[in-house]
Amino acid sequence: MGTLYEALMLILDVVWFVMIAHIIMSWLINFQVLNLRQPLIWQIWSGLNRLLEPIYGPVRSILPNTGGLDLAPLVVFIGIIILQRALANNAAWFYGF
Repeated sequence: MGTLYEALMLILDVVWFVMIAHIIMSWLINFQVLNLRQPLIWQIWSGLNRLLEPIYGPVRSILPNTGGLDLAPLVVFIGIIILQRALANNAAWFYGF
């Protein structure tokens, strides 16, 4: 069961870092530091969007419309933190103590 705990924590960490990369890249695109006409940038951007849209989509449907401000990543970050803390607090159950 310890392996399950570590696998879940690893998955949450990977999602966390992918979201950070997506957010930083969106800022760089909006401030015109990166250009989506470049093939590599477009591939990375579309890949990150395809990875994260299944997570952001249901959250966006619940949240109210805030215009140009997207709060879905913030809500997902809070959810990841809650899941990590819940797993850490119940780690003894995974290890059989």
